[in-house]
Amino acid sequence: MKISKKPNILLTDCVLAPTTSDTFAIFRLGMKGGFNGLKGKQISLITIVLMSTTILLWAWEKTPLLTTVVPPETRLQLSPELKDVSVDRSSEQVVHVDKDVPELAERDAQKEEFRAGLGTTVDSGQDTHKSDGVNSDQVTNGVENNGKSLTSNVEERTSVDKRHSEKPKEKNSDLQKPIDLAHTNISTGGNREDTLTTHKENPGCNYAKGKWVVGDKPPVYSGFGCKQWLSGMWACRLTQRTDFAYEMLRWQPKDCQMEEFEGSKFLKRMQDKTLAFVGDSLGRQQFQSLMCMVTGGNERNDVIDVGMEYGIAQARGDVRPNGWAYRFPSTNTTILYYWSASLCDVQPINATDPATDYAMHLDRPPAFLVQYLHKFDVMVLNTGHHWNRGKLKANRWVMYVRGQPNKDRKIEMIWKAKNLTVYSVVNWVNSQLPKYPGLKVFYRSISPRHFVGGDWNTGGSCDNTNPMSVGKEVLQDESSDESAAGAVKGTGVKILDITALSQLRDEGHISRFRLTAKPGMQDCLHWCLPGVPDTWNEILFNQI
Repeated sequence: MKISKKPNILLTDCVLAPTTSDTFAIFRLGMKGGFNGLKGKQISLITIVLMSTTILLWAWEKTPLLTTVVPPETRLQLSPELKDVSVDRSSEQVVHVDKDVPELAERDAQKEEFRAGLGTTVDSGQDTHKSDGVNSDQVTNGVENNGKSLTSNVEERTSVDKRHSEKPKEKNSDLQKPIDLAHTNISTGGNREDTLTTHKENPGCNYAKGKWVVGDKPPVYSGFGCKQWLSGMWACRLTQRTDFAYEMLRWQPKDCQMEEFEGSKFLKRMQDKTLAFVGDSLGRQQFQSLMCMVTGGNERNDVIDVGMEYGIAQARGDVRPNGWAYRFPSTNTTILYYWSASLCDVQPINATDPATDYAMHLDRPPAFLVQYLHKFDVMVLNTGHHWNRGKLKANRWVMYVRGQPNKDRKIEMIWKAKNLTVYSVVNWVNSQLPKYPGLKVFYRSISPRHFVGGDWNTGGSCDNTNPMSVGKEVLQDESSDESAAGAVKGTGVKILDITALSQLRDEGHISRFRLTAKPGMQDCLHWCLPGVPDTWNEILFNQI
């Protein structure tokens, strides 16, 4: 019996056969035929195909759906932290604390030019420019009174818009590297030797995260006192204001405790040292606040005026001197303030002409810093609220870059000019740090404004006496002032981040209560003292 053609037929049957017993019978028959009529290669091929088919059929009988071949379905497992991101907030009201305050990097030329006609006097202390770089704060319910929860009629939460794994966005990348700087970024990092004090800052504490709580102690100085250092227009106890609950709020960081400020501790920590504030009128408020905190608001006849050592004097015709410098002889501690509203070098274009314009060199540090930096041990820089068309026009400031009038239309935009200056001065200071290893420098983020319904000269107001901080907590990891955060990144200059925590304190401004205020004009930029700037100094105290 010849079956030379049978293997092909049997292979087809083999594939369709459902049982193992039939398969083995076919295998034996195929092998017989193979030996009678097929060559060796054909026999080997048939043998391999039959064995593979047998194994496949055996597996099919054991697992009909071939589930062993298909991978099981998997689901993404979220960590507890990420699960919180997808919480159902359908029953909650979403609040952005400063939703009416535009972000710095979202400004355009039209917005800036719109403000061109809103000029101010040079020394008014007011400003037509809204807070730069202030993003929506992240806040949650909960305020405490000496550790006890207070019930708030405001039950608001903000949606989480930042994740821990995200890197901060670096806007204005064209200004990351300032123009015409002779020095590059030099990160001193942990190689810097801190010679200021034996006190060590808590490296794991972000003092900008936290909440306002009702304290059990009054401020370290009285609003009725400190007349030796405090300007009367900022001492709200001496104005028409009658509510002072704002004085009792204290800042509580989220994950750490702040060391309580004491004047004697500060002077000991700064023994034989000099602390310099360089900036605008908000820097002057911080300076006056610190002088009141260190002295407790008491008269101190032993404190020496050393302004002449730093070239600080009142020029003829000026309303006030260009700064103040005082020394505490008991510890040889000097605290000074120097007026530099733009934080760049400003020089008369024609020194012989009283009506001359002034060149504001966006890429140069103030001459005061160049001359006196070597005398400082701690320095706090700030700028922001003088960067508007009205101020530039009133001060007769003309933008200069590389020693020449600026012709770059991009830099002409106010926010870009400001960014260029901030990055430039921070980079210059950073380049000097290796020369002065004991120097600690902070760039203070911008202090927010709270005008509602207009600006300072168009009916804007801040009449609220109930703090919006009730029921809210700052949770964001990055500063709301993106310009400040971007400038110090990768340098030895630290950020003194006060923007988000101050944004919650709209009730703490001078408001309409100034004795000399004109009808319809309010100060929603400067703060009552005692008040919010004291907290800035408490954080500074913990960081030096």
